[in-house]
Order: sequence, then C-alpha cells, then structure tokens
Amino acid sequence: MRHSAAVWDYRAATEITKDWNGIDQVVLRNPQGASVKVSLQGGQITSWRNEQGEELLFTSSKAIFKPPKSMRGGISICFPQFGNCGSLEHQGFARSRNWTIDENPPPLHPNDSHGKSIIDLLLKPSEEDLKFWPHSFELRLRVALAADGDLALISRVRNVNGKPFSFSFGYHTHLPVSDISEVRIEGLETLDFLDNLCQRERFTEQGDAITFESEMDRVYLSSPKVIAVLDHERKRTYVVRKEGLPDVVVWNPWEKKSKAMTDFGDEEYKQMLCVDGAAIERPVNLKPGEEWTGRLKLSVVPSSFCGEHLDLQRTERRGHWMSI
Repeated sequence: MRHSAAVWDYRAATEITKDWNGIDQVVLRNPQGASVKVSLQGGQITSWRNEQGEELLFTSSKAIFKPPKSMRGGISICFPQFGNCGSLEHQGFARSRNWTIDENPPPLHPNDSHGKSIIDLLLKPSEEDLKFWPHSFELRLRVALAADGDLALISRVRNVNGKPFSFSFGYHTHLPVSDISEVRIEGLETLDFLDNLCQRERFTEQGDAITFESEMDRVYLSSPKVIAVLDHERKRTYVVRKEGLPDVVVWNPWEKKSKAMTDFGDEEYKQMLCVDGAAIERPVNLKPGEEWTGRLKLSVVPSSFCGEHLDLQRTERRGHWMSI
C-alpha cells in the first residue's frame, strides 16, 4: 500500500516482525515502497530495497543466521573495536548482542518525519560485557529510510561511566556489485592508508581512483565526507556520506580468502565490496558524561563509468541530512 507523504506517519510505517530465526526485526517502509530491515540481533541492517524491490545490500548465500554470530552481509555495527586492532573479539561485541527499541530516543529535527520511516535502537553493556570491557555506555542507533529511498544511520555513544574510555567504531557495509573488476571508488585519491595486508604499514594512494585486481584490506585516513562507488556494468553509483567518521575501510577478500571462509561463497568476492565509514586510526576518547556521534548516509544514483565524474564537492554540500 502506498501512503500520501502529506499525511505520512513514520510510526505507522514501522513494523516489528520475526525473522526466520524467530528474532525480532524492524521493517521500515517509505511512501514509495522502499524498505529496510533492522535486526535486534546486533542492530544489523539486513536488507535495504528500493521502490522496485531491488536489494541494495549484499548478503552472502552462505551467511550463517545463528545468534550470536553476526550475519555475513548487510551493515553491522562495529563497537567498541573495529577489526582486530584491540584485545576484544573481532569487530567488537555490539554486533553480537541483543539490542532493544529505544523508548526515550533523541528528538527528531523539525520536519524530519516528513515521508521518512525511523526506528531508534539502544544497547547497554551486560554484566558479562563489563567483565572484559569495564566501561558503562549507552549506544544508540537511529535508522532512517527517507522518502527518496536514502538510508541514514546515526550512532551515538555516551559515557555513563565514572572514568574516561576510548573506542573505535565502524559501519561494516557490504555493497553488491556486478563485477569487482569493473568497479572504482572515487574520493580517496592521494590519501594515506594503512595496509592490513602489510602489517598496517602506511602508504599513499597513487591512483586516480581505487580499482580492484587482487585482495584489498585498507584503512584510508583523513578521508572526505563524501565518496562514490561507481559500478560500470549496472550504470549506478553508491554515494557514501559520513560525519564523525574520518576513516574509510575498503575490503574485498578475493579468491583465496573467499575459499577459506565458511560463511562466504567461493566466487562471491566478484559481486561484493565493503566500504566502511569508521573511526579507527585515532580512537574516540570520551570523558564521563560526554557523547560522540557518527553518521552515515547511503544513496544510489544513476551513473556511467565512462561519463562525467560525480561532483563530490557539490554532493558534499547537499542538504541537512545529518540533522535526523
């Protein structure tokens, strides 16, 4: 059913259902028929579809949907550690915990409910979490599906502890692509990056754009607020906007590592690319009572690999999306 945006009720456009494992999930819909699914297991975005019903996030055909393991795909919330750059479990514990619906969320920006569907989730540490990461926090996640189909995520971490703590963070985002060898990323040219395939050695990007011919696992540093992932064959571009997330992780496992992963198809590296807004190189430090905010917005626009380059500077100046 389509709704008139003039009388749109973002609460009515939110439905709580069970997934195939019996786990609660939230389904968001906009007036045009686009949808997003958010699992309360890990606060993970498991689906993002446009108004034609096309899936805009990658999920492996061999993904394991068995809590507490995080599903291989979608967008997962990596906190308080990204990757293996600390003593905690890989990508942190937030993505393997049960979240709740936030009954007291931050207020909406004026007019931001117009045509949007929004859900607010909350994660607090359990007694078990505090044993190996002894810091009290509140992690809030707002997921918003806009009237134009854009997907926005806002995470807020508050220190409710009696002492300072630091953390790293990332939105581990799996994008579907037609052919990894025909994909390019624009906006990361000339940046320094840490290469995880070379013991995090620091290099400077030399290419006009990022292209793929082998395994890649890099952390691009001090990156711009907007980057673009161009898919030649599908003639479309993912525009990634971010704030509070200075780093961008680019990852593709390529052939050898794909075959070593039990929850990933041997050939799926050809149809998948991870581009993650993150805060890694310099951990976020919070004093008692302080709050940090990290924002990510994903848009899909038509494009041509051989056509004009997307004007990233112009795109960066668009709108007040960060207010939701």
